[in-house]
Amino acid sequence: MPVNLPRRRYSALRGRRLTLYEQLVEYLVASRAGAWTFVHVFNAVDRRLLPLSGGCVSLALGAPVALLETTGARTGRVRQTPLLYLVDDEEIVLIASNGGSDRHPGWLHNVLACPSVRLLTREQGWRAYRARVATGADRARRWALITDLFAGYGRYQARAAGREIPVVVLEQAQRGMEIPPAT
Repeated sequence: MPVNLPRRRYSALRGRRLTLYEQLVEYLVASRAGAWTFVHVFNAVDRRLLPLSGGCVSLALGAPVALLETTGARTGRVRQTPLLYLVDDEEIVLIASNGGSDRHPGWLHNVLACPSVRLLTREQGWRAYRARVATGADRARRWALITDLFAGYGRYQARAAGREIPVVVLEQAQRGMEIPPAT
C-alpha cells in the first residue's frame, strides 16, 4: 500500500522546496515540546558553541543562528541569547517568539531598555547594532520573510495567547554607537 507523504513546502528565500529532513525539523521545532527544547536546552549549548566557532556552529544544523548580546535592563550585566535570524538587505531580522509562549522573551525587555546590542553571525562575526521593533507594513513585510525561513513562527503566533509576536530589526550601529565586547 503506498504511503502519502505531505507535500513539501516551497521557500522563496531558498528558491526551492524544503527537503523532507528540513520539513520534519521545522514541524518538530514548531511543536510545544520542540520549542521548549530549543529555548531551554539547545540555546544553553549554542551559547557556548557560537562564540567558539565564530558563529559558524550551532545545534540547529543548517539554520542561520546568531548570538545576540544585550545589556540586562535591571542588572546591567551582559546577556547572550542564540536566535534564528534573517539578513534583510543591510539589516538583521529577529523574532521575539519565546517559542509561542504567552510572554515576551527576556531579551526583548533588555533590547527595549537598551537598544545598543551586538550580534555574532557566521557571515560577519561580531557587529554592533541598534535595535527597534518593526510596526505596520514594515512588520508585515518582515514577518512574511521570516515565516518563509521558518514557518513554525506562524504556529507560535497561533498559540501566543493573543500577544502579537514582535519583529525586531537590527540596524548597523554608526561609529561611536558601538558597544565594547563582553569581558
